[in-house]
Amino acid sequence: MQNIFREYDIRGIFPDELSQDVVQAIGYLLASKIPQAKPRCVAIGYDARTHSRTLFEWLASGFAKAGCEVLDLGLIPTPVAYFIMFEERPPQLSVMITGSHNPKEYNGFKITLGQKPFFGQDLQQLGVEVSDCVRAKIATHATPTIHKNNALERYIAYLSHAFAHLKDLQIPLVLDCGNGVVAQGISPILDSLQIRYTGLFMQPDGHFPNHHPDPTEDKNLRDIKAVLAKQGGIGFAFDGDGDRLVVLTQKRVLKGDDLAIIFAQKIKNPIVVGEVKCSMNMYDTINKIGKAVMYKTGHSNIKTKIKEIHASFGAEVSGHLFFNDRYFGYDDATYAALRVLELVQDGIDIDALLDALPPLYATDELKISTTESAKFAIIDAFCKRLKSPPADFPAIKETITIDGVRIVFDEGWALLRASNTTPMLITRFESSKQENLAIYEKALRALLDSVMEELR
Repeated sequence: MQNIFREYDIRGIFPDELSQDVVQAIGYLLASKIPQAKPRCVAIGYDARTHSRTLFEWLASGFAKAGCEVLDLGLIPTPVAYFIMFEERPPQLSVMITGSHNPKEYNGFKITLGQKPFFGQDLQQLGVEVSDCVRAKIATHATPTIHKNNALERYIAYLSHAFAHLKDLQIPLVLDCGNGVVAQGISPILDSLQIRYTGLFMQPDGHFPNHHPDPTEDKNLRDIKAVLAKQGGIGFAFDGDGDRLVVLTQKRVLKGDDLAIIFAQKIKNPIVVGEVKCSMNMYDTINKIGKAVMYKTGHSNIKTKIKEIHASFGAEVSGHLFFNDRYFGYDDATYAALRVLELVQDGIDIDALLDALPPLYATDELKISTTESAKFAIIDAFCKRLKSPPADFPAIKETITIDGVRIVFDEGWALLRASNTTPMLITRFESSKQENLAIYEKALRALLDSVMEELR
């Protein structure tokens, strides 16, 4: 059971791991994390997965057992569950029920306590408490008091007003919502601004009949690329719960670190938080006009770091984009898409800006299967071996151990880290010379294979 309590959210298979007794216990024990206040109130929203409403009912009954009232946010994008926490009279806690980009049998919970993500050690401790509670067969359910809440409507009204200057923007625009929930917000916003668009797979459908809701995989972008090839303009591809964005032109697919470079140009003295997977170009370019800070991968980690150092923006390669200059500092793909349209309205040539950067070559994330119990031990053993690397290992300029290890060479870098959501090790390589990618990968894999063999 402990494996469903990840670094920054709860994620598991329904109903085998996310069973009724486990979910009710999660609600019951989460309530104990709320500062004592009356009335104690929690907000719950959910995505389009076929079991999300069932999980809502189980979770609500657990909160009810602890004496909490429940606000039903309904079918919403994840950012709406964050948005409600920044309103004038927010609930004490919100939970978004979502499996994000995972296969359709998965689901999970993204938790916000106050205005901060509930994650890391706090989430791990909750897992221990839930395990003990289920094992002891403690009653954790009661009939909930549920109130409908129209936070989605207020969110739509807020963003429509904030971006009123985009009204009647004329641009060929295509959206691929992947049968997730993002269309619930972005469609009425664009309609209110009278911005025309071509919509693909707008209807929420938890079976995801057209393609998997992960826009970082190129195979999931075939349809939107085909439309862009015909009509030109710009494209937005979203993940299943609407907190990640990939931007496309006819020329390229822009990941989060590409977008960070562009957004930083429009922010005065930007302080930008990036993750260990972000490109050299992102850090080098932003450091010329402001300050770029490297930090751990994970939306909860980035949000926390932004608040800690009062950063203006944050980005992950996967498309989590966090605006803290004119917004609330959380990841919202709809808001990010509207900021891209602002750039277009201002005459920014996205392709030209990126064409002017030094050429870089990079691999996608390369994944290596392991186990949940072994992955962090492997990383620790690998870092120890790096202190005395093999003679044929590329010359190491620096090692950064914020999250796994990023090995910096004269002409690029290699990354090895443990996934926080799957039993995988993740590698990625980047260099100013394409031939170095194979050299870096071969050297890292040889050392990693040796370490894993010793640990068997």
